[in-house]
Amino acid sequence: MATPSQHDMRLQFRELLERDECFFTASTFDPMSARIAADLGFEVGILGGSVASLQVLAAPDFALITLSEFVEQATRIGRVARLPIIADADHGYGNALNVMRTIVELERAGVAALTIEDTLLPAKYGRKSTDLVPLEEGIGKIEAALEARIDPAMAIFARTNAGVLSTEDAITRAKAYERAGADGICMVGIRDFEHLESIAEHLNVPLMLVTYDNPELRDRERLARAGVRVVVNGHAAYFAAIKATYDCLREQRGIAEGNLNASELSTRYSTLEENREWARRYMDVNE
Repeated sequence: MATPSQHDMRLQFRELLERDECFFTASTFDPMSARIAADLGFEVGILGGSVASLQVLAAPDFALITLSEFVEQATRIGRVARLPIIADADHGYGNALNVMRTIVELERAGVAALTIEDTLLPAKYGRKSTDLVPLEEGIGKIEAALEARIDPAMAIFARTNAGVLSTEDAITRAKAYERAGADGICMVGIRDFEHLESIAEHLNVPLMLVTYDNPELRDRERLARAGVRVVVNGHAAYFAAIKATYDCLREQRGIAEGNLNASELSTRYSTLEENREWARRYMDVNE
């Protein structure tokens, strides 16, 4: 089977957005996972920023991965993928000018869509920052992203954190990004359907949710009625791969079965503790 062109996969993703359905993403963290996801019938995959940081650097999600490193991984996936891939482009790796560079590089890598979030830089150490940039700066990033895009079929989603905003402020931000030209709005922090619907009724573009498998948001038909077209439930496939690798190598060495789960393994074998020590030593951070 021939691999579809990048433009064709972007058009394929656009067709998904136009349907009255909600699609759950596959976590596609390398070329093989992307091929597997397509063969199993997934309509869309996502390369997550946190997963890329672990996959490329064995580093926690502390904004340590660079644009070039992220693009390299996206390019490897885009070279062979047979389903549309969404790239989690974080904050665009800087200001509006950096966002423009991010768009150029990820478009060349072959992604079908990407998200640009309005997180304040630099992120607070040790966790994803819940502080957002001023609305005007967020609008500027989306306008810059649209200016840098060459293929209009590639979808650009503006991402914001509805969990740290009042409903009124979440609506204000989402509507502003819609007016700026974003092809869709991506939101994290949605608590339940009441919260979702109170925001969604004010919007006219497709929605994408990062739910982390929130049990309050599992009704796919109701999600679709609210305008949600894409849901990211997390990256279980990647963590399962970590667990499988550990168990395989442990068995080869004849080591008795351990009781660490995938999340614990990713913490144990990432550079989390080194980064915490360096932060204490050089940044006077104690978390």
